[in-house]
Parts: sequence; structure tokens; C-alpha cells
Amino acid sequence: MNEILQNIQQWLAEVQINYGWVFQIFSIVFATLLVNYIWRRYFLSVQTKLNKTKNLWDDALWDSIHKPMGYLIWITGISFAAEFTASIAGSDFTSLLSTFRDFAFISTFAWFLFRFIRNAEKNILDPNKNTGKQADTTTVQAVAKLLRASVIITSVLILLQAMGYSISGLMAFGGIGGLAIGFAAKDLLSNFFGGLMIYLDRPFKVGDWIRSPDRQIEGTVEYIGWRQTVIRTFDKRPLYVPNSVFTSIAVENPSRMQNRRIYETIGVRYDDAYKIDGIINDVKSMLQSHPEIDPSSTLIVNLNKFAPSSLDFFVYTFTKTTDWVKFHEIKQDIMMRIISIIESKNAEIAFPTSTVHLQDIPEPFTTSS
Repeated sequence: MNEILQNIQQWLAEVQINYGWVFQIFSIVFATLLVNYIWRRYFLSVQTKLNKTKNLWDDALWDSIHKPMGYLIWITGISFAAEFTASIAGSDFTSLLSTFRDFAFISTFAWFLFRFIRNAEKNILDPNKNTGKQADTTTVQAVAKLLRASVIITSVLILLQAMGYSISGLMAFGGIGGLAIGFAAKDLLSNFFGGLMIYLDRPFKVGDWIRSPDRQIEGTVEYIGWRQTVIRTFDKRPLYVPNSVFTSIAVENPSRMQNRRIYETIGVRYDDAYKIDGIINDVKSMLQSHPEIDPSSTLIVNLNKFAPSSLDFFVYTFTKTTDWVKFHEIKQDIMMRIISIIESKNAEIAFPTSTVHLQDIPEPFTTSS
């Protein structure tokens, strides 16, 4: 019996010597799994509480940190397990492992910042989450793009430095090669600076209705990128316009109109000439009391022209609304009221007519026989 116990103890000692590293690596992996499980449960519990708040930034921050933190836990656990394996096996790749860990940490942090910028942009533009003043879509997108570009460029430079490449040498190469790249990508750079001018000058923004008298461009702006702007035409076709085009053409922005104009000419028969003064006065009074006409803008109703078939007076006024559909409803109401005013004066709206005057023909001269 004693001999059996001694054999067992000897076997355990050999296992501990030869295979003890397996249990230690298993312990590291198990600890990584446990920490990751605890993190996931903690994340869900905190997220439930944050969803009840109205703060946009805490939701964006907490949602952005979820996946990067999970990857960071696994990277840490796997790197420790790899270091322990290297020390047992006597392998000399500690420096390579350190470089890999730095690369993974920097990439994960850049991923977190990228997700945070994207989520913050999404929350700010979401009307269901942003209960305050609605932010300008174009400005928010422009700032988000600049921040994302800054994160990417900075991360790449730091990664190159961590991998042993000299950033100063890269900068020197960039200064020399930038000239050649500039000539090769002339159109791309002109579009980039055209987009930058759109963001800075803001002649239009996403959602605006724009048109150009110089080009056949008209529609609603859907997206403003660094290379091109997407415009949805009124027949629902997407129009992709390079940003460099907007630096050389005139652009109208009807969406920024303060009022919409009603400018119509109405003709009355010459037979009703003595009634024209009363018609004009009634039309002017109707417009002055109309709830949808802007009283602070120009309002003119005057006899304008002796036309071939009519006495023409014109109506020149502005509506309070700039909405295209509502404007036409108001214009229709005003024109119907003008028709009623003309009819109330027992007059008629003229239409092209011609009157032929026949001179009396004398009877033929006859002689008596």
C-alpha cells in the first residue's frame, strides 16, 4: 500500500513539473473568461440605467466602450498567456509580443474613439433623443468627419512609431511626395477643398432645396461628402455633383427664402372700365386683411396696362409661409377671391376677342325711267 502511495505522489510530482504550465495557462484563460463575463453583466446593468436618462453623451460613451473593452480583456489575457508560454518554452519573442500588445491596445483605443464619435453624431441628429434645439445636420456631420479623420491619422502615426518606424522620416517623405501626389490627385484635392468651402461658407445644408441657373442642377440636398454632394431631384433621381463644381457656379437656395411672392396679372373687359377702380380697391383690402399675407412686405394692386383685349391690373404681394405646397393653396384661395370680387361688381374677366365695326353702306343709286 505504501508503495502505491509513493508511486502516486511521484506521478503527481512529475505531472506538476512537466504539465504544471498547462494548469497555469488554463487559469489565465479561465480568469479572462470570468472577467469578460462580469464585464458583460455590468455593462448591461449600467446601460439599462443610462437608457432612462436624457443625456446624449453618456449613452454614446457607454455604448462605444462595450466591444472595445471586451476585446481589450481578451488581448490582455492572451498576451499574459503567451508571455508565460514563452518563458516556459524558452522562446525569445518577448519583444515581438510587446509590439503586438502595443499595436492591439492602440488599435482598440482608436476603435473606441471612432465608435464614440459615430454614436455621438447619431444621438445628436436623432430627434427622439435630442429633445433640445435641433442641431444643424451639415455642421454635425462635418465636425464628425474631421474628428474621425484626426483619429485615423493620429492612430496610424502612433502605430508606426510603436512598430519602430521613424515618424520624422515619414514626415520628410510626405513633404517631398506631397507635391507629386498633389499633381496626381488634382481633381480629388479640388473636390476636397470644394467640400471644405461648403462646410465653411455654408451656402446650403442637408435638406435644403437648391438650384443653379448655370447648370441643370435642382433638387434637395441629401448628403455632403468630401468628394461629392448628393442631390435628390424632384423626379426622385439621385444626382451626384463633384464639390469642385460649386466653386465655379452660382447656386440659389430657395429654402432660405423669407417669403414667397404672388405676382399675377388679371384682365378686365373694356366694357367694365368704370368698375375697375372699385375692383382694385376691394382686392387690395382683401389682401391687407388676409391672414396668410405678410403685411410688412410690399403689397401693390394697380392698373397696369391697356392690353389689346383687356384692362390689366396686377397683384404683387408676399405670403408668410415659404412652404411650396401651402403657398399654392394660399395663392389659389386669393385668386378665387379675386374672381368673386370681379363677379360681385357685375364685371367679367376678359379673354382675347376681336370686334369688327362695319360702316353703314348707302343704298345703291337708281334712276327713274
